[in-house]
Amino acid sequence: MALLDCRELALGYEGREVLRGLNFRVSEGDYLCIVGENGSGKSTLVKTVLGLLPPLGGEIAFGDGLRADEIGYLPQQTDVQRDFPASVREVVLSGCLSRCGRTPFYGKEEKALAGENIKKLGLEALERRCYRELSGGQQQRVLLARALCATQKLLLLDEPVSGLDPKVTQELYDIIAGLNRRENVTVIMISHDIDAAVQYASHILHIGSSVFFGTRDEYIASDVSRSFVNGGGGL
Repeated sequence: MALLDCRELALGYEGREVLRGLNFRVSEGDYLCIVGENGSGKSTLVKTVLGLLPPLGGEIAFGDGLRADEIGYLPQQTDVQRDFPASVREVVLSGCLSRCGRTPFYGKEEKALAGENIKKLGLEALERRCYRELSGGQQQRVLLARALCATQKLLLLDEPVSGLDPKVTQELYDIIAGLNRRENVTVIMISHDIDAAVQYASHILHIGSSVFFGTRDEYIASDVSRSFVNGGGGL
């Protein structure tokens, strides 16, 4: 069964429709990259999947007991978020909030999970440091550890390497690929980097004037891919 199944989905905000008739599915272990022109509806799709915006039509179905609030989400950072005055451990631990239910504090299980993900992302030496004192790449690893605390099923990453230098970008791509391949964490990533999309993704969803959903190899061979890349469209 698919973790996420979108059928004839119509997207929009404030009554303005930006996309309709969207069909795609994400199964356990997939690595889906969402690409497309600027303004094509990628961010609107993310907000709709997360339940922050209602679909204007169609259906979003979750499988394997997954709920929208159990998706590990790494959004694009704002300047205010980069300046957040909390320790690395506190930021990572906050990813466990949805697990606490009505309990107003973190238990042993949540603290152990935060510690496990801090170790998994190589953040042990930084866990007492203030988040706002970290480099951009370190902050993204902290937020990825936080997202892992929310779920072991599905990560949704919105431009996770935006603003990072090439070396740190490659390191983060490798970390995400490792989580997908070794930990079997399902990944959905919005990306402007077509090279990374075709290198790492198992499936690609291209939205815009043309819509495509299929495997990476099918995308590379498709007219959508050829016309998009040759036409110089910005991802």
